[in-house]
Amino acid sequence: MKVEQLYAALKKSQEARGIYFNKDKDLVFELLEALLLNKERYGYMACPCRLACGNKERDKDIVCPCDYREPDLEEFGTCYCALYVSAALNNNERQAQYVPERRPPEKIF
Repeated sequence: MKVEQLYAALKKSQEARGIYFNKDKDLVFELLEALLLNKERYGYMACPCRLACGNKERDKDIVCPCDYREPDLEEFGTCYCALYVSAALNNNERQAQYVPERRPPEKIF
């Protein structure tokens, strides 16, 4: 799959849920390329902003979209990677904030 195809597929499916890509398209494409690289490397699209161990069961919380995306979007308007943003942030109704790492230390390898 090419990055443009992934972009189109995810954009359509996520926007239907009120979740948007960051307006910085260069950043978005860089992160999507990293997701595709992780898919090639591990067989699944592990979050490009976190260290995957290569074991899908152990990494399931960071398979994009990760388990932390929803609470990050709700609280901060963006996910940890800044790949996804909330409708409010997309519509300039709020500003992006620093997003702390939510992944528990015991899951970081």
